[in-house]
Formats: sequence, structure tokens, C-alpha cells
Amino acid sequence: MERKHVHFTEEQRAFAKSVADFCQREAGTRAQRDALTGNGAELHSEELYRKMAALGWAGIIVPEEYGGAGAGNVEMCIFLEETMRGGAPIGGVGPTFITAAAYAKYASEELKKDVLTGVVAGDSLAISMSEPEAGSDVGALTCRAEKVDGGWLINGQKTWCSNGHFAKSILLIARTDRSGKKHEGLTQFHIPAGTAGLKIQGIDTLGGREVNDLYFTDCFVPDAYVVGEVDNGWNQLMAGLNTERLILGAMQLGVAQRSFDDTLKFITERKQFGRPVGTFQALRHRMADHATEIECAKLLVYSLAEKADASPDKIFPREASMVKLKTTETSKAMTIDGMQMMGGYGYATEFDAESLMRGAIISTVYGGTNEIQRDVVGKTYGL
Repeated sequence: MERKHVHFTEEQRAFAKSVADFCQREAGTRAQRDALTGNGAELHSEELYRKMAALGWAGIIVPEEYGGAGAGNVEMCIFLEETMRGGAPIGGVGPTFITAAAYAKYASEELKKDVLTGVVAGDSLAISMSEPEAGSDVGALTCRAEKVDGGWLINGQKTWCSNGHFAKSILLIARTDRSGKKHEGLTQFHIPAGTAGLKIQGIDTLGGREVNDLYFTDCFVPDAYVVGEVDNGWNQLMAGLNTERLILGAMQLGVAQRSFDDTLKFITERKQFGRPVGTFQALRHRMADHATEIECAKLLVYSLAEKADASPDKIFPREASMVKLKTTETSKAMTIDGMQMMGGYGYATEFDAESLMRGAIISTVYGGTNEIQRDVVGKTYGL
């Protein structure tokens, strides 16, 4: 698709086309996607993702000194938007990019070399914040890490951890001090896959094998596995909001556009009462509305990406929450309407409409619910 954003360079347009062409070639048919995902049982194909890594795309935001491209947020968003629009089954990319950005900013040099070079090669990462009693209220978490000789001993439960079952490592947020306010005394830890004392148990969901419970029982990690400053994990999390919400926004922008494309194709070809159903005003107006909303979401995503590239150390809480809110609500509305406009075919698993809808609905919950995003935006206006 031709990109008309005024600030896109020729190189960025060419990059978008390369990603789109790759997705069409490698995952352009339902048969190809089924072969890569065990008929849809898995959301992430390591085989396909490592092919992308070989082209340098998995390390797009990794600094050059660790083998990455060192590109900006705009290029990152282009990659994510195009892969999701192209239907590439690489659902693990979002948590991986979010986590990689945290390592790049706060990890020791030794950890950066280990983790980030792996990301460039196609390793997936996970980040674990939520607990059974700490979801939107992340500061209420209780999974604890106690200082012992040479390191830390971790005990407690985490939940809803995306990628946990196949990630090379998990970035854990645990409580290391209880003496201050709830947002104080949090620390981030590097937990390699297979660490003794960690049990990972999958959670069955509408989307398949995607999220997990994590159980820590006297799980020891050395001091070298602390990421950033002890007791300063909350501030580190807040500093990563631009990246996290941009990533989620770009991905759902791509999902919304994929749903629009599929719906448009169907209602153009499907005939009832002697003409394509898309020519009826009820559907034509719906599609016009969705096209407008998708364009608005796109402008929000790339506006924030450009701002974050221009001021990498600045946090944009209002814009970041607006991006997450707008893109996920747009994606949800488009995919639900797309199913409706496709009729019974939209409900059939033979088509992608129902799986797009399932993924879009949960996007309004993870990464900070949209109710929380509205709260954040409201507070920036003094409300």
C-alpha cells in the first residue's frame, strides 16, 4: 500500500514494501499460516521470526553495537504495522520489543551483550508484571525478592505472562522493599529460561497458548541479574511507556487494516440481490467510517513515533495513552463489524475474521486497560 504520510522518507516506504512483500510471500495464504502455527494453535512461529531476524528486522530497535539496526520508533512502527497487516504469525514480537527496550536502557553491559545479541538473532523475550491481585494496580504487586548472600531469592506468583513458555528470558518485576509507598521498592530481574525454582503453567484462552502463570519457589538469581537500580523499578517502567504503547498501537493498527482489507475484498465479491453487498449504503457507510478511524489512528501512532525519536528521553503520557486507546478501540470495532459484514463466513474458522476479532478484543485489556488509558489522559488535563 502506498504510504502518504508526509514525513515518510523513500527509504521508509521501501522498507514497508519489503516487509509487506515478505509477509505475502511467506505467510500470504491460510495454508502457509496454518503450517507455521500448528493450525492456529500457536500465535508465534519461531521459524518465520528467525527468517525475519536473518534480514535484520528482529533487531530493528537494538543498538548497533549489539548487532542491531539501531533504527528509530518510526521504522519500528512500520515493521510492526506491516507484519500484522500481512498476517505474519509472530505474536511474540510485541513483548520481545518491549522487553528488549528495557534491557537496552537499564541492563548491565554483560546482560546487554547476552540478551540483545540474542534478540537480533530471533530470540523472544517476556516481561512479567501482573499478579492475581495486581493487574491495573501494578504497584500492589507482592511477588518478593529477598537479598541473600550473592544474590536474591524470589518467591511468589505472576500471571498473564505473554511469551513465558517460549521466551529465552523473562524480565521480572518483584518487590524488594516494603517500607515505603507501594510504587517504591520494586526491582527488575533477568530470569533466564530454565532457571531452577521457576514453574511455568499455560493459561487456556480464546486466543490459544499465549499467556502463562509463573510460580517462583526459592528461585535464586545472582546480583548480576538485577536490571537497572534496586528499588527503582517503577520509574524504569514509567520511562518505557512510550515504547510499550507505541508497540501495541502499531500492531493493532496493522490488525485493523488487515480486517478492513479482508472485509473490503469480501463485500466487493459477495453478491446478494444481484449486486455486491458492499454497494448497499448500510455497508458502504460502515466502511467509510472505519477507513476514517483507521487513518486517525495511523496519524496518532506516527505522530508519537516522531516525537519519541526527536526526544528519546522524554515521556509522552498523554500521547502514548491516546495511541493505545485509539488503536485498540479502532481495531476492536473494525474486526467486530468485519465479522458482521461477512455474515456467517465471518464466524467460520475457515476465514481469518473470527481470529482477528479475538485478538483485537483482548488488546483493549493488556498493556494497561483502556479504562486506565482514559484515566491517564484525563489526569494530563488536571482532571
